[in-house]
Amino acid sequence: MHPHDHLALHHIRAAELHAEADTYRLTRPARAPRPLRTALGRTLIAAGLRLTAASSPAPSRPAAALARG
Repeated sequence: MHPHDHLALHHIRAAELHAEADTYRLTRPARAPRPLRTALGRTLIAAGLRLTAASSPAPSRPAAALARG
């Protein structure tokens, strides 16, 4: 297939996909905001960050010790 033909087909298909996506966006019902879910997620992330910052790093083992067992 000639590169120009391939590019033309690509542009046609991309335009079709964009139109399909626009149609989907217009027909999809709007979802209600989820403030509880957002607050819970942020709290869990903050707790995890505090836990990882508070814990001391595990002692590193040399590669030779790992190879022996």
